[in-house]
Amino acid sequence: QVQLVESGGGLVQPGGSLRLSCAASGITLDYYHIGWFRQAPGKEREGVACISSSDGRTYYADSVKGRFTISRDNAKNTVYLQMNSLKSEDTGSYYCAVSIYVSCLGLSPTDFASWGQGTQVTVSS
Repeated sequence: QVQLVESGGGLVQPGGSLRLSCAASGITLDYYHIGWFRQAPGKEREGVACISSSDGRTYYADSVKGRFTISRDNAKNTVYLQMNSLKSEDTGSYYCAVSIYVSCLGLSPTDFASWGQGTQVTVSS
């Protein structure tokens, strides 16, 4: 059974950094498109970053471009989201998800079928 476990969330001041991890079991992440999504209080879940299984290309929401970096460590079967220059608007629950047949282009939560349980990120002074 596919299992995704996020970790690395926490409380950080604006301008700070966090690195989130998504550890997978039951699948080999190298063969999947991997997305990071977030959901802030009172808002819908949105895509923030994705890495393609085919060519390793990365995609980012405009709101995080230049601040967030998604990467993959195949040996550890883990995907990371490095978050720098964090803003209060980045606060929310962060989830990783995988898809084989749907590309990263849309960054749409509905295109990803397997999800982790999430990790909380709070950016506050």
